Amino acid sequence: MLAVIVSSASGVLKAGFKQFDLFGVIIIAIATGLGGGSLRDLLLDRDVFWINDQIFFIASLGSAVAIFLAARLIVISPGYFLIADAAGLATFGIAGTLVSLMVGAPPLIASFMGVMTGIMGGIFRDVLCNETPIVFLSPLYATVSWAGSLLFIGLLYIDLEITIAAIISGLGIFISRLLAMHYNISLPRFRFKS
Repeated sequence: MLAVIVSSASGVLKAGFKQFDLFGVIIIAIATGLGGGSLRDLLLDRDVFWINDQIFFIASLGSAVAIFLAARLIVISPGYFLIADAAGLATFGIAGTLVSLMVGAPPLIASFMGVMTGIMGGIFRDVLCNETPIVFLSPLYATVSWAGSLLFIGLLYIDLEITIAAIISGLGIFISRLLAMHYNISLPRFRFKS
């Protein structure tokens, strides 16, 4: 639920910078908040989480409307978008890994499903906003998600309690992403020899 709310909020903020109307903001929020988990569920051949339980759809919708209205009353810094996006990446990365493990996916596949759950909503958001997805250009985005998902699996493997493992791994993703942005740490980019 937390993942849906913060990811939807990041979608609203991105749509807000584009000055979309309320309907556009809602569509971007839903695509961001529910998109990654939807793709994960389809690939794992399980019921799509928000169709199975509409409370997730309601949470995404509520987050969209709340941020839309709040932006008219208070000043929202563009930096909040990046913080909400990092929080969504962390929470969805761990949730996606856990769901995948619960349906019997092998550990490596489960970790990558966590990455997909964390990044695909943001990719949908950026494409719908007619921008290159930040995951392809931004400092350590999917990389920290995958490392955090693998850490989560490792902590579960040594029998650490699931909630503690999720908190440690989620905070690891969140803090690593913020540090990567602050210090502009990124993977090498592709370039041709000149």
